[in-house]
Amino acid sequence: MSIFEVTGGNKLSGEITPQGAKNEALQIISAVLLTAEEVRVNNIPDIVDVNLLIELLAELNVKINRLNANTCTFKADDVNVDYLASNEFHKKSARLRGSIMLVGPLLARFKKAYLPKPGGDKIGRRRLDTHIIGLQKLNANIIYNDSGFVTLETRGLKGAYMLLDEPSVTGTANILMAAVLAQGTTTIYNAACEPYIQQLCKMLNAMGASIQGIGSNLLIINGVSSLHGTAHTMLSDMIEVGSFIGLAAMTQSDILIKNAGVAALGVIPEKFQQLGIQMHIKGDDIHVPAQEYYEIQKFLDGGVLTIYDHPWPGFTPDLLSIVLVTAIQARGSVLVHQKMFESRLFFVDKLIEMGAQIILCDPHRAVVIGLERETQLRGITMSSPDIRAGVALLIAALSAQGKSTIQNIEQIDRGYQNIDDRLRKLGADIVRSAN
Repeated sequence: MSIFEVTGGNKLSGEITPQGAKNEALQIISAVLLTAEEVRVNNIPDIVDVNLLIELLAELNVKINRLNANTCTFKADDVNVDYLASNEFHKKSARLRGSIMLVGPLLARFKKAYLPKPGGDKIGRRRLDTHIIGLQKLNANIIYNDSGFVTLETRGLKGAYMLLDEPSVTGTANILMAAVLAQGTTTIYNAACEPYIQQLCKMLNAMGASIQGIGSNLLIINGVSSLHGTAHTMLSDMIEVGSFIGLAAMTQSDILIKNAGVAALGVIPEKFQQLGIQMHIKGDDIHVPAQEYYEIQKFLDGGVLTIYDHPWPGFTPDLLSIVLVTAIQARGSVLVHQKMFESRLFFVDKLIEMGAQIILCDPHRAVVIGLERETQLRGITMSSPDIRAGVALLIAALSAQGKSTIQNIEQIDRGYQNIDDRLRKLGADIVRSAN
């Protein structure tokens, strides 16, 4: 187990480039199973969750060639489907929530798949009903067993109309990847339409699929008999972009975020601007200048600003932790409402211990009363509970007075590529060491 030792108070400066998008990578890399031909994927984030998924593919006998840390070719022309029944697959896939993305491609091409009990962040209930019900409508048979795994089998997938009970990103992706090789036409209404889903659709179409309605919540998929190889480049990670904007504001730093993928950020820049953070967009770069103070806006009627998560094109839940920590040193107050997950705000007790003024109203809502730079946060010892809260705590530590120790940083490594090295290049005092 490793820890970060962080000495806060440094003003950072320089350029930083976001990694490839983690959530896109888990879908795109799973989709290589849909063809026996070679698929090249560029801008892969070199992070634990993605590397674990690549390991899973290798153990399924997918031929993988790492051209560099962020580019791979995949060729799934000799997949060992029997490996799916092994204890090794069960154990490894259960460590990674992203392994559920293998189900749609495996079911479509090999007519059999296993759905593991999901791993990943412990941020509350994350049900898989949307995946299972959608695949059942495509003619998959579901077999439940006592081990926590679900077996899915089909004699042949058939297109169907479905209205999803929620616009689940992973659910939409799984159903989509199954439907491209199903017989007939599939219509998915209330589909997720995040940029990552749009990217997956564009990749599948480049492989020979027929998907209409990209970017909307109504997808129409005309099934084809087979797909061919392609090359695909992933977007920049919007969560990293938001994290760097918050970091710059909290530490009064001057940071240029290069290749930010501005066109795919949606309302993210606007939400940080509502906190009073200045930024200048130049082409595909975002410049966040050093600010001594930033003031939270109010609603037009004078009410306290509320920032909440919502399916795309609303604000992503993955950045609410960053918004919350960024508001600590602002002028004014904000209500942060985490609707989707009931355990994602429980890290605020550590921020309060550091000196933040936060009222945790319930598992979903917290009010942040800005300190206005009148006092600094103080360094403490804390533990990272999940990926996003871990980076929020890291931002708090970098802005605090004195030394902080962050434990369980393996959670941060799951989603952020070499974050300590990259922040040191901006002037951060951060050391990784064994606990």
